[in-house]
Amino acid sequence: MTGNNYPKLHNAAWPGVVGKGPDSEPPISLDKMLELTAHAEVNGQRFDGVDLFLADPHFSIDSSSEDIKRLNDKIEGYALEIGSVVAPVWAPTGGGSAMGEHEERKRFLEQVKKACNIAMQLRQMGIRPNGIVRIDSSVDPGTWAQNPSDNTKLIAQTFREACDIAADYGESLAAEGEICWGGMHGWKTMIETLQAVDRPNIGFQADMAHTLLYLLGVNKPDERILPLDFDWADREALHEGLITLTSALRPWTIDFHVAQNDGTVHGTGSHDKTGRHCQANDPNGKLDIAHDAGYWLRDREGNLTKKMQHICWDGCMFSNAVMLRQETWNDILQAMINVREMHGWQE
Repeated sequence: MTGNNYPKLHNAAWPGVVGKGPDSEPPISLDKMLELTAHAEVNGQRFDGVDLFLADPHFSIDSSSEDIKRLNDKIEGYALEIGSVVAPVWAPTGGGSAMGEHEERKRFLEQVKKACNIAMQLRQMGIRPNGIVRIDSSVDPGTWAQNPSDNTKLIAQTFREACDIAADYGESLAAEGEICWGGMHGWKTMIETLQAVDRPNIGFQADMAHTLLYLLGVNKPDERILPLDFDWADREALHEGLITLTSALRPWTIDFHVAQNDGTVHGTGSHDKTGRHCQANDPNGKLDIAHDAGYWLRDREGNLTKKMQHICWDGCMFSNAVMLRQETWNDILQAMINVREMHGWQE
């Protein structure tokens, strides 16, 4: 044991919602996700906090200040802090495409504004010491590909306006590197979009499960890094690929998700297929979680960047049977502790 106490270890609440619903399994309530998180324990160590999904049925984006105070008190009661939050920018939750018509983009920006307002209030209450507001383009790669240049410019314009809104609330935005979002579905494309935004308060949210598929060029074959005949047993080739990927994206990274992936895509409910989140101890997982987290948390010379004050586990679209087992979250906490022991520090 190293005794490291940073970065803080957070669990994500949104796996109780993402991929759930009428066309899948029932959502798992925020209360239950908080209970499972708070009860996870490994050798006396527990999760430090949670990252939140600001949408029903967890927490309404239209919540009042009184609702926000009640959320603060509830999570404080579990001895947890709050970190990053997800803005529900998608059409089904009231948002719209970042490259859509004026009204769609207007709805997108309104959701960002509401999310930043909630995030700011939680920060002012003292329960949210750090974290970002997460966004994506809310459009599929196929639609983006109909006119890549113009569509990237339009996404960047929407993101610029979103950044200006976020700045008014003292917040930063992180664009999630996930292969199901147009303009963000390849690693070079993601960088091009961020460069086009050109605002100081936007960055990249790296998720180990999603970024692994950047290496394979899923949904963006011309940006594939690993060879077509790549063998997952070839750790040296994977090592070189991860160095290439993280060297390019690490300077942009302001939020980090620890995760596992088996090299495939997956979707449940209405969620598009994206990088499959596997359980922390899945024997088919292609990542050495603790070791490979270091590609993101250390620079090319191996020095800790200390950019992330907290890191978050992300494991979406697991079955409810898996998610409702306390052992699942104990295993996840162990994986997070392993990351902190290898790449953490003391303050």
